Amino acid sequence: MKKIVVLIVLMAGITAMAQKPERERGHRGDMKDMSPEQIAALQTKQMTLALDLSDAQQKEIQSINLENAVKRSEKMDEMKARKESGEAKKLTSEERYAMKTAMLDHQIAQKEKMKKILNKEQYEKWEKMKKNREGHRKGRGMEEKGKRSGK
Repeated sequence: MKKIVVLIVLMAGITAMAQKPERERGHRGDMKDMSPEQIAALQTKQMTLALDLSDAQQKEIQSINLENAVKRSEKMDEMKARKESGEAKKLTSEERYAMKTAMLDHQIAQKEKMKKILNKEQYEKWEKMKKNREGHRKGRGMEEKGKRSGK
């Protein structure tokens, strides 16, 4: 009887430890309740700390971050509305291609804007930061896929 109780307590403990903490569940958990203006301000401050931006650079980057945050917010609202109305459907290959092309065009435009605003040293550092973020996202995605498929 004691062994069964100990086994149950051990299993409960292991199960509790295996659960992800609340802060790790959603990658946007801490920002989902913020306005686009707040998100843009935080992003700008983080970039200012990382890249030592001047006041003029901060203002330009703030406007870029705000524009991006507003677009992301609108896109998320649109997707959420489509999902709730039942219109969410699997995209055709042409639609996926168009979305991917638009996204890549936007990234190219962002890069050009940043090249104009930042000096060479800041731009190189920004590129490294960007690559690190993308690497973390890709790594986390693969990790999650492995967990779901039981690998």
